[in-house]
This record gives sequence, C-alpha cells and structure tokens, in this order.
Amino acid sequence: MTFHGATDTVTGSRYLVERDGARILVDCGLFQGPKKLRLRNWENPGFDAATLDAVILTHAHIDHTGYLPKLCKAGFRGRVFCTHGTRDLLKILLPDSGHLQEEEARQANRHAYSRHRPALPLYTRADAEAGLEQLSPVPYCETFAPNATAPGLGDTEVLE
Repeated sequence: MTFHGATDTVTGSRYLVERDGARILVDCGLFQGPKKLRLRNWENPGFDAATLDAVILTHAHIDHTGYLPKLCKAGFRGRVFCTHGTRDLLKILLPDSGHLQEEEARQANRHAYSRHRPALPLYTRADAEAGLEQLSPVPYCETFAPNATAPGLGDTEVLE
C-alpha cells in the first residue's frame, strides 16, 4: 500500500493497494484548502492512471472523490466501485466541482491573477460527467471482487 494523498494533511485521500499484479486505488480525492495544497492537484499523482485496475470510493466527499474526473481524463478506464448513495451524490457533486473549476479559471483569466495564460480548469463539467459513466454501485456492506481478473486478490468488503 502506498499513500498518494491525505499525508501531512487531511485532504486528497488516495491509497494505492497492489497485490498479485492488481492495482486498486482506494479513494480519489481532490486536495482542498490553502493554495499550497490545491497545487498538489496539478502534480503527477505518483502512479499511472492507465495502469489502475479499479477505484474503490469510501464515500462521496470531494476530498475522497474529486480527483476522479482528472484520473479518467488521464487514462483510467476501469470501474469505480461505490455505494448507490455515493453514486447518487457524485452525480451532483462532481459536475458541480467541474463547473466550479471552470468558473475559477474564467475569473483568473478575467482578472489576470493567474501566472498561467490562459488559466485552465483542472477538469470541466463535461470531464466530470464522462467520469460518472465508470461508476459501478455495490450495495452497502456487500462483499464484492473489485478485480476478478487478478488471481488471489480475494473479496473486498465495502465500508462507508
């Protein structure tokens, strides 16, 4: 298990679990708060999104899910496991987060307070909506196999 977020801070939760060739990301959070933390969203996450087999989300808070549109945009094509309630909340939260990212970029461009020309959103509302297609809801506390193709991975219980 390697930690790629929520270290030295309580935001940006991302944990990569590797076993028997399977690569499962637990949570996919956005770093929030002071600029020093928010800048971490633009850095290399420490793993190749395209090599992940699955993502498991523990709950819908943006500091646990808000990086998902960026992850999908970066090449992640696997399933994102979550509860039905988390999925329902993400249908609202992630597109709204994309809209806020776009609005922040518009404001930065309008008022010229970004060092980047033009300032760009981390992801857009459309990116967020595209990422929703990968959600695979699992009933609360039901056991499931997040990667049936990985021998020896075993079952994982969803905890929320």
